[in-house]
Amino acid sequence: MSTDFAAARLNMVESQIRTADVTDLPLQDALRVVARETLVPAAKAYLAYADVDIEYAPGRWLLRPREVGKLLQNLKPREGEKALAIAAPYAAAVLETMGLSVTRVDGDDLKAAPGAGYDVIVCEGAVSVAPKAWQDALAIGGRLGVVERTGPVGRAVIYVRAEDGVGRRQAFDASPPILAGFEVEAGFSF
Repeated sequence: MSTDFAAARLNMVESQIRTADVTDLPLQDALRVVARETLVPAAKAYLAYADVDIEYAPGRWLLRPREVGKLLQNLKPREGEKALAIAAPYAAAVLETMGLSVTRVDGDDLKAAPGAGYDVIVCEGAVSVAPKAWQDALAIGGRLGVVERTGPVGRAVIYVRAEDGVGRRQAFDASPPILAGFEVEAGFSF
């Protein structure tokens, strides 16, 4: 039995994305065409459009469709912008479909950012806190979207660079797996 991925993709947008208040039409259009099943191992392709985090490489996960849709909408990506996708192959493909120029980072050292001047930075895995290097790589007006997680439930946060520094706001709850190397460091407390 084969899977109708085009129908599953449409169903994902209609039942998981739009119902989560993702109303950005160019984003919805991109989500309708990016083939999520090509970004995971063939044995996991049947999970591509399910409401689950999918491990695509050891210690690397695609965000649930709802969460990546909400995160990207909060970042307000626009055609012609420069983006950095950190351990985020699906988000990268969606941003490219939307007309952004995307640099992908998925190697061993995810804490460093190659270059600077990014309008959009996105990470699909959870981190305990966004590295300063990611924040420093933002252009003025640039937005960084990542899930910060120190316990069982994380928060998607958006960092925005202004002339006088970087601001941070919480967007929504999410609990993707924590990326290897970004775990909460144990400390002493009373």
